[in-house]
Amino acid sequence: MKITAVEQFFPRPRIRLVKITTDTGLTGWGETTLEGKPKSVSGAIEELAEYLVGKDPLRIEHHWQHIYRSAFFRGGNVLMSALSGIDQALWDIAGKHFNVPIHTLLGGSVRDRIRVYAHWGIRDMSEAGLQAAKSRLDMLREKGYTAFKGGPGGKWHAHEAPAVIDQFVKCAYTMREWVGPEVELCFDFHGKMTPALAIEVCQEIKGMRPMFVEEPVPQENVDALKLVSDHVSFPIATGERLLTRWGFRELFEKHAVALIQPDASHVGGISELKKVANMAEVYYMHTMPHCAIGPVALSACLQVDAAVPNFFIQEQIDQSLGEGMLKDPWQVQGGFIDLPTKPGLGIELDEQFLAEQCTYREELGGEFYYEADGSVADW
Repeated sequence: MKITAVEQFFPRPRIRLVKITTDTGLTGWGETTLEGKPKSVSGAIEELAEYLVGKDPLRIEHHWQHIYRSAFFRGGNVLMSALSGIDQALWDIAGKHFNVPIHTLLGGSVRDRIRVYAHWGIRDMSEAGLQAAKSRLDMLREKGYTAFKGGPGGKWHAHEAPAVIDQFVKCAYTMREWVGPEVELCFDFHGKMTPALAIEVCQEIKGMRPMFVEEPVPQENVDALKLVSDHVSFPIATGERLLTRWGFRELFEKHAVALIQPDASHVGGISELKKVANMAEVYYMHTMPHCAIGPVALSACLQVDAAVPNFFIQEQIDQSLGEGMLKDPWQVQGGFIDLPTKPGLGIELDEQFLAEQCTYREELGGEFYYEADGSVADW
């Protein structure tokens, strides 16, 4: 079996796909979405296609090693996003070739279903804000979700006035009042706080018992992250912007967090996601793969979630379930998705969806400035 073609698709915002075709007719799909850099990853895929065409798609590890190591400059978010999508597509082909789900090839499933959480929160205490939050919560609870993630909106300075902090704290406690003690709540700080501010805010919300706080500070400085963890009584999480095992090594060695969030479309695909999870197990850290893009990426995550013992919970957003994109979208029942049973990634993409062509608009980035002085802001 040989690879005959590598194609790319951009059907929806924050969904970019790669399709690998073989001379046997088998095809594999991967997701290469890198928000804010669509042309960069597309160019990388075109370069890598020159290597892949004519190769055996079942030599997955060999291709991973070549793509990662053959260039003098290794890693980086563009190369790793391209490699991640290619790796997913190769695993999809392998599963279809052997007529089994990918998790069977990864050693078999260690659970019968996969717990997921949804995005939900109260962004402000206005009547309109509360009504919007209540409506979405009612919709999600009908599906049986038992965990939700929100976060403080807007741009935060190195420190904020009590009114700003109190607004978020009130939202957090109101969320707890609405859902009760049986539901888990977590918060994404989006890497936009300083260690001191993150610690202060975490201390203010600890009474409502968060499941975790994600990215309290930017990911570049592991010691700053550990500083937050050491001063907070509940779990701290990070990892969506870390790439490869090497990117997680220091985090593990310093026990800087309790939970990790590698992204299957950035960390290095299915191959690397499982390796990172296996490394984390040694440090008694659990995985919560990040997934805030499309249904192919979520499908890749689910395959690894099924096969690693230290899996905790899977992130997903509405569009990653695949409504209008997959012929059989993923279904959430009681807060879980059933174990994938079909060959490969376990999905079939809708042809009408693939025929769509999206015009790019800014994703997870753009120009963000503090209104007070015009300086660049994290958001």
